[in-house]
Amino acid sequence: MSYDDVEIEDMEWNEELQSYTYPCPCGDLFQITKEDLKLGEEIARCPSCSLYITVIYNMEDFLADSNQQKGIQPSKQQPVTVA
Repeated sequence: MSYDDVEIEDMEWNEELQSYTYPCPCGDLFQITKEDLKLGEEIARCPSCSLYITVIYNMEDFLADSNQQKGIQPSKQQPVTVA
């Protein structure tokens, strides 16, 4: 059972760790990467103790962000000429 359920909006982006973080009662930080979130992972773990939290987020936000960063455009229908 997770220590707590935390909204992604309540977490902070840590540029150095390249992870979303949230304070752990032990004094360290729960951590989860964008890549983990894109893969559907919802557990942020503390590297210093056995606690973990469940991250509440909308996966589509991270998938859309990934597609935009790669320059992927949604498929567009092409007109087809019929003779």
